[in-house]
Amino acid sequence: EEHIMIDLKVEGMTCRHCVDAVAKALAAVPGVDEVCKVDLEKGTARVDGSADADALVAAVAAAGYRAELSR
Repeated sequence: EEHIMIDLKVEGMTCRHCVDAVAKALAAVPGVDEVCKVDLEKGTARVDGSADADALVAAVAAAGYRAELSR
């Protein structure tokens, strides 16, 4: 399995609690080795691992935020 950095744009985060919720949701996705950074100011998240990008987006959505892959 290939390990890659996956960057996401996350909308809807307004506070530290939001950052923690997004990080927790991403960490629970199979294939995520590390949630490297969730940035409140930039509205971004970066994970390392072999997780499916759609699963990451779905996990963030399930936590109540909008996400998409950064291209």
